[in-house]
Amino acid sequence: MLEGPSYLVSRDLPSSCEQESKWIYNTFRVIELSNSNCRLEDGEEISLKKSCNVLSNSNCQLGDGEELPPKTSCNTLSNSKRRLEDGEEIPLKKSCNLSDTHEVEGPVTGFPDIFLVPADQPDDQQLTGHQSDSGSLIHQLGRDISINCLMRCSRSDYGSIASLNQSFRSLIRSGELYRLRQQMGIIEHWVYFSCSLLEWEAFDPSHRRWMHLPRMPSNECFMWSDKESLAVGTELLVFGKEITSHVIYRYSILTNTWSSGMRMNTSRCLFGSASLGEIAILAGGCDPRGNILDSAELYNSETGTWVTLPNMNKARKMCSGVFMDGKFYVIGGIGVGNSKSLTCGEVYDLKKKKWNVIPDMFLIRNGEAGVNEAPAAAEAPPLVAVVNNVLYAADYAQKEVRRYDKERNLWVTVGRLPEQAVSMNGWGLAFRACGQRLIVIGGPRALGEGMIELNSWVPNEGPPQWDLLATKQCGSFVYNCAVMGC
Repeated sequence: MLEGPSYLVSRDLPSSCEQESKWIYNTFRVIELSNSNCRLEDGEEISLKKSCNVLSNSNCQLGDGEELPPKTSCNTLSNSKRRLEDGEEIPLKKSCNLSDTHEVEGPVTGFPDIFLVPADQPDDQQLTGHQSDSGSLIHQLGRDISINCLMRCSRSDYGSIASLNQSFRSLIRSGELYRLRQQMGIIEHWVYFSCSLLEWEAFDPSHRRWMHLPRMPSNECFMWSDKESLAVGTELLVFGKEITSHVIYRYSILTNTWSSGMRMNTSRCLFGSASLGEIAILAGGCDPRGNILDSAELYNSETGTWVTLPNMNKARKMCSGVFMDGKFYVIGGIGVGNSKSLTCGEVYDLKKKKWNVIPDMFLIRNGEAGVNEAPAAAEAPPLVAVVNNVLYAADYAQKEVRRYDKERNLWVTVGRLPEQAVSMNGWGLAFRACGQRLIVIGGPRALGEGMIELNSWVPNEGPPQWDLLATKQCGSFVYNCAVMGC
């Protein structure tokens, strides 16, 4: 799934009955040796303060007895100072400190107290000299400490962790890690976008890693239909139309697979939507006959259920949705019997279960009125995003970023969009919130293969200073984009 090398890791065996030829095929960072060619000499020792040390970014084989300075539990040992055979030193760095593990001091020869179940052994097999249970995952640590360690790994490593054995695979696919991470406030935001029909890319802006998702299974009718996308919980939902009905394809990060078959209470397209944790709200849009809807519904990804909400005050399609201050806002769109864009917004209070209209919430849309103004039906839905409960909008015509003043109900220009933020009346450009950042994804129009740019800005009091996170050779038109935080 992820681009990168994989490694063979030798275990220091806890008893003589296990052969030295037993290797664990390991492609991730729980116990990983990479990026150097050093081997520790026999007789050297490693001193640890706590168990559950994780080796990463070092490719060194630990022999019997080499000493390293005491470290804390679940430290990633990488680039720390160690001495080679000929006296040469290489730099190493530590990370991933945990504060809630029990401290154990003393020399440990080749990590005899930390080992994983060999990939070819049953999870419940007892190793000679080491009584273990099938749920301990990282043996000698127990299940709770093992999970505590895994919670702090990047979720980009979870696919490789799942390949270790059945216990790890079951843990990853159960979703338990993600539920615990959410309770602990450990959230990584990834951007999912499509620049090619039925093909999706994922990007981790914190570690700047790419992942290519499996190709969507669908027919040509769905491939060429208008689509909406939404990330909620651990799922990416893509809404489209097949020959006679609407269809939803669901990608799960737990299994790295696509599936279909789920149904909304009211089939719709061209709706506004947003997610908050494991829930999402979809509002407005068109039914299969083209009627503009005022209905809305809530989806819960934990239970897989759809709940119909009270109707909005105004029916609208091609609108946008955001969560702000724990409430759902729907902005812009086209109403019934009116070809112009709606300037009012609506807010839904989840506690009161009630909609309220916000007059003149979206007055100026994409430039001065009358100046190269495109018909409302030709424009993309409002490009809006919320960071730290502050609403921002991208004006594609003026290439400006605006901030919404909730108290005064007006928009204030804060600066410019990135230069490569090119669009066709707003189509083909992604403007999203990604944790504490605003993300803009787009590229210049080009024949054949284009180049996509991902720019980010952490909003502050000053004008935007865009940071180029990554570029990728692919189509420069963004068909769909969603951000998943889990």
